[in-house]
Amino acid sequence: MSDVQNVKVTIDGVDIMVPPGTTILQAARMLDNDSVPPAMCFYTPLTESGGKCRTCLVRVAAGSEKDPRPMPKLMPSCKTTVMDGMVVEVKSSPKVQEARAGVTELLLINHPLDCPVCDQAGECDLQNLAFEHGKAGSRYDFKRSEFEHEDIGDTISLNKERCIICYRCVFVANEVCKSRDHGVVFRGDHAEISTVISENLNHEMIGNIIDVCPVGALTDRTARFKSRIWFANQFDAHRDCDKCCGKTVVHKQGDEIIRVSARKDKWGEVENWICNTCRFEKKDNADWTIEGPRKIDRQSVQSLNHYEENTVPVLTS
Repeated sequence: MSDVQNVKVTIDGVDIMVPPGTTILQAARMLDNDSVPPAMCFYTPLTESGGKCRTCLVRVAAGSEKDPRPMPKLMPSCKTTVMDGMVVEVKSSPKVQEARAGVTELLLINHPLDCPVCDQAGECDLQNLAFEHGKAGSRYDFKRSEFEHEDIGDTISLNKERCIICYRCVFVANEVCKSRDHGVVFRGDHAEISTVISENLNHEMIGNIIDVCPVGALTDRTARFKSRIWFANQFDAHRDCDKCCGKTVVHKQGDEIIRVSARKDKWGEVENWICNTCRFEKKDNADWTIEGPRKIDRQSVQSLNHYEENTVPVLTS
C-alpha cells in the first residue's frame, strides 16, 4: 500500500506540507511562528473540544488548488481541515484581527476584573488574549452577570463569573473520568457551569478540570491565595503512583510545596492526566523525586526572577 501523500497549505505566505485530515490550527502549530491562532476551547487530548469560542478564526483566501475560491466567511481553524493548495491568512488579514478583537471584547463583557485576586493570574489564556487583542475600555454599560456561589468540594474552587463556557471541564469529566456530575445549564448569558445541586466533584481524576480551564473559573482550593505563580519555583517531579503516571510539576516557595499540577506542553495542553492523590494530597518533599527546574518561556510572566543555570557568561583572564 502506497503512503498517503501530504497536502500543501500556505499560512501567511509560508508553505508547509501536512498529512491529510490536519486542521488549520494544527498546521499553524507545526509552523510554530507568530501565525498560530489562539485557542480558548480547543484542546488536543479532548476529542470533542473546539468550535465554541471563535478566537481561532482565520480567513481562507483560497480553498484548494482545484477550487481556489475564497471561503465566504471566517473559519474556525480548530475545526477546518486543510486541503491541497489552501491559502490561509491569520496575522496578514485585517478582518481576522478585527474579528478576534470583537470575540475578545465579547468574552470580557461579563468577565470580572479580579486578576489581582485570581489564582489563575500569570497563566491565564484570557489574560494573554486580552493583552494582545483587548481594548482599553469597555462599551458594555449593563450590569455584569452574577451567580450564586456553589460549593463543589474541598479541593476545587468554582467561580462562575469567570467561566467562558468553553466546555473543556465537561469533556474532561466525560472522557477522562468516564462519569460526570457537572455541566452547562441554561442558555445564552444565563449559561453557567453547575452541578445543579451543589454536589461535590470527587472522582479520582476530576482535578484535571483545573489544568484545562483557560481562565480562573476552576482553581486549586488547597493552594488558594498561597502564592502568585511568578513567586513560585516550578520543578518537574515524579512518584510511583498506582492511579496515574505520577509525572507532575511541583510549585515550591522556598522549601514548601504549595501546589501540584500536571505537565503541559508549549501550547498549554496537559501531557499526562494526573490523579487527585498526586495533585491534592502529596505536598511533602519526601513524596517526590525532583527531576530539575522546569523550563519556562522567557516571554512569560512566570519567568520573573527565574534564571536558568549556566546562562551567565563567566569572564576569564
